[in-house]
Amino acid sequence: MPAHPRPRLLAIALLLALPAFAAEPPQQAQHDRQPKDLAAVEVRATPLADTAESLATPVDVLAGSKLDEAKAGTLGETVARLPGVQSSNFGPGVGRPIIRGLDGARVQVLSDGLGSGDVSTVSVDHAVSIEPFLANQIEVLKGPATLLYGSGAIGGAVNVVDGRIPESIADVPFSGRAELRRGSVNDEATGMVRIDGNAGAFAFHFDALHRETGDYAIPGYPESAALMAEHGETPDPDEAGILRNSAVRTDSAALGLSWIGARGFIGGSYSLFNTAYGIPGGHAHGGEEDEHEGEHAEEEAEEHGDGDVSILMDQRRSELRAGIDNVGPFQSMRLKLADTDYTHTEFEGEAVGTVFHNRSREARAELVHVPVAGWKGAFGVQASKRDFDAIGDEAFVPASRSYDTGLFWIGKRSFDTARGALQVDLGLRHDDNRIDVDNVVTAAPDRHVHTTSASAGFGWKASEALHLSLGLDRAQRAPGAEELYSNGLHVATGSFEFGDATLGVETARRIELGLHLHHGPVEVQLSAWQARYDDFVYLAGTDAQVDGAPLRVWRQDDARFHGLEAKLDWDIAGTDAGVWSLNVFGDIVRGRLVADAGSTALQVFEVEHGDHVDAVTARVANGGNLPRIVPARVGATLRWERERWRASLGAVRYAKQDDVAAYETATPGYTLVDAHVAWHIDTKSGRELELFVDANNLTDQEARPHTSFLKDVVPLPGRNVVLGVRAFF
Repeated sequence: MPAHPRPRLLAIALLLALPAFAAEPPQQAQHDRQPKDLAAVEVRATPLADTAESLATPVDVLAGSKLDEAKAGTLGETVARLPGVQSSNFGPGVGRPIIRGLDGARVQVLSDGLGSGDVSTVSVDHAVSIEPFLANQIEVLKGPATLLYGSGAIGGAVNVVDGRIPESIADVPFSGRAELRRGSVNDEATGMVRIDGNAGAFAFHFDALHRETGDYAIPGYPESAALMAEHGETPDPDEAGILRNSAVRTDSAALGLSWIGARGFIGGSYSLFNTAYGIPGGHAHGGEEDEHEGEHAEEEAEEHGDGDVSILMDQRRSELRAGIDNVGPFQSMRLKLADTDYTHTEFEGEAVGTVFHNRSREARAELVHVPVAGWKGAFGVQASKRDFDAIGDEAFVPASRSYDTGLFWIGKRSFDTARGALQVDLGLRHDDNRIDVDNVVTAAPDRHVHTTSASAGFGWKASEALHLSLGLDRAQRAPGAEELYSNGLHVATGSFEFGDATLGVETARRIELGLHLHHGPVEVQLSAWQARYDDFVYLAGTDAQVDGAPLRVWRQDDARFHGLEAKLDWDIAGTDAGVWSLNVFGDIVRGRLVADAGSTALQVFEVEHGDHVDAVTARVANGGNLPRIVPARVGATLRWERERWRASLGAVRYAKQDDVAAYETATPGYTLVDAHVAWHIDTKSGRELELFVDANNLTDQEARPHTSFLKDVVPLPGRNVVLGVRAFF
């Protein structure tokens, strides 16, 4: 990867953490490391203070030791073991959450309620600029979250709570945590430190992280057996056991300061996120269906060196937050502002291919009003502006400016009935969405549309043991710039992509039934849902190629999704030998177009080649399965805890995915086994130290996620053993 200045944050973490660990001990315990019930943790993604258990919207929360156990190099990998949630994969540097089969522009990634400010929705090889290792808790809202966060959350939202701007004075004047770890599969070295403190009415926060890995080891060969058989190739012994160009380097740091009074606070933070990572899978035009191995690839290798694609991303972010309580008819008022400057450079060998610039500004105000006729509620306004520009020969999306403004109200009320307590949640939001495109690059018109979303949720507490829920949503999404205006070679996916400037608003109608049963040592959660999409936007494959790369087109058709999620937690036994518990989960998603499969349509596309334009005719399939839908899964984890020890052994079986779209190949199933062991000690000074061993893919299984464009050339890492130490002070 191209060199760039690297602050040695690993050394900084050690220097900061060790003196703090040796300082004068605090007078009381500081760390409730693992909440007894994660469902009872307050969810910050909603302005109405509530818990995951009582919200009508299905929510999962990771915090404490469960979050420590799940942490991975990307946000998608971190949350991928939650029911209904998987991760995209484009090499180890990229992993975006997929919620119930939906990803990209339909899943909003948030930093404590504000957008991340990156361009991870523009292309599948773009990383999320949020570091999960620095999170206090991670909240996953499954199903439409458009009421809170606009059309970009029609499929759900992932909110990472990092506490970088303190909002209250802590019980102790100084606290923090630090972690060091080493991984075997890629020679990973990660170090992080977080410090929180206060003096009088002022509170501060500091965090820093450095991660560096090499190319990771794999079982077998990068190319799948199916791809080699299709091309009539034999395995190359020189490529066995390692995935070339899969190294990652990440630096992140933040500083926050707040003034906190009796009725409110005001604070700000400044943060940076810098990462460099390779895109494995061959040369610049590598990909799942890549057959571009001829004369053009040889010329490109001569021009750019070895042709490996790598990305250097740098983001600087400033935030301001303020809040005040008990102002007239409002119980609280909160204001959030963020200004994010993002630059992303794609290299082909040593040469610069494309540079992405993104400047985003976002403001959000939430006003929680006093109860009216028994209804608790909150008004909100959210406004954002994004200036996006891509410079380079292979910039497939023109420059654009996006403006979004939304108004919303959410409310809830409880009713006591003869058959149990009933909670009703209602919400309404209206958004104004506008995209001004660079008309010099494309003749397509600017876009200005309105979207309206509404929801109703009903929670019935039939007894202390049995809770039932019903959710109804109508959500809308405006197409993004990449769906409207793509026109050219998309290096990441190894394909030519063509947008459609006439795409309309996408509308989803969802119904969900939920059951939560808690009886003695057993807790069961079930969810069954269905979503009907009018004018669903998707990237369709075709039978045509341009310069050896497959041609794909953004289309719009009606679609249907349905799925099932189940989770069982069983406290098996608690004896002098330890406490045993079992967790079992499973999920399945099906996504299909309404039209019957079988028919095709011919479309003609104009492809620029220097000073002339060629017409390419492509056959596009109608109906059938949607592409890259997540496979069904079932998993189980057995846990044991005793005094200072805890351990777990788990496995997840990913089923074969053969419900595939036209021009898409099936993916074999696989099983991933993991194990975790930790030894924890509380010192007399009130501090804590934890030594841990994490093992992933213990059986060294070849695994290829169906959601990845690179599934046939980029398998997941092989067996990985991580050794580390955590300190809490």
